[in-house]
Amino acid sequence: MRIVFAGTPEFAAEHLKALLDSPYEIVAVYTQPDRPAGRGQKLMPSPVKQLAVAHDIPVLQPPTLRNEEAQAELAALKPDLMVVVAYGLILPQAVLDIPRLGCINSHASLLPRWRGAAPIQRAVEAGDAESGVTVMRMEAGLDTGPMLLKVVTPISAEDTGGSLHDRLAEMGPPAVVQAIAGLADGSLHGEVQDDALATYAHKLNKDEARIDWSRPAVELERLIRAFNPWPVCHSTLDGESVKVLAANVSTGQGAPGEILSASKDGLVVACSEQALSLTRLQLPGGKALNFSDLFNSRREKFAAGKVLGQ
Repeated sequence: MRIVFAGTPEFAAEHLKALLDSPYEIVAVYTQPDRPAGRGQKLMPSPVKQLAVAHDIPVLQPPTLRNEEAQAELAALKPDLMVVVAYGLILPQAVLDIPRLGCINSHASLLPRWRGAAPIQRAVEAGDAESGVTVMRMEAGLDTGPMLLKVVTPISAEDTGGSLHDRLAEMGPPAVVQAIAGLADGSLHGEVQDDALATYAHKLNKDEARIDWSRPAVELERLIRAFNPWPVCHSTLDGESVKVLAANVSTGQGAPGEILSASKDGLVVACSEQALSLTRLQLPGGKALNFSDLFNSRREKFAAGKVLGQ
């Protein structure tokens, strides 16, 4: 089984690790071109590239797979199967047709729910009871292909986008290895998705992370968990940005954004319905701290009656 792997972030690297420990031959790895990162904006290889280089696997980083040159380069590898995980490039039909057994994808949701770029965070934000990984055959559409295998996990009231990501990154790789075995021996057949049940997981952006205190506290609490560790929900206080990393739904009434009370237990802020008790914050130039630590040293900053988000 000659496999070409295509992926970019850490979630994909965990899948590549599992394939490297499997009996299958990884003949090449495709990943996004190196991107500037950090304060120095130096070009940084993706986690998938770093892993491939460490294992002496050829790495290809075409900016697109839509041209004939890139497609010929892939065809020359004579792959039996292409495994795609959070690659970040659209695969045209000409590419999907190259591998003998086609292309499969590990997607971090229970399809057809949450097709698209940010399924993990959208599931937490929406208050879904469960999430999982779906291994599917790839089609030209966005996450529309027949489903081969699903693994499921509950979403707890404490889960963040980060904790759910890490759990799915553990569950997805063995599911992919199992699916490959099923494809190889012909025992696995795809189940067509019901498009009527599909939802779309829009890409995350920093503007969404600005807290709108006129929303219900229940929705904002889920948003704060979903956007931790990125892009991190934030508001303003005294003209300064305040990042909010954890909160609980609380009681109280006031103008949206108004500080109702502050104690070592949290900073209680009014929402359109109920209130939020902010329990972990990050102030400009500082590190993330539990509110009990901030309250000890900056009590005057959090006086009742002040308003966040102005």
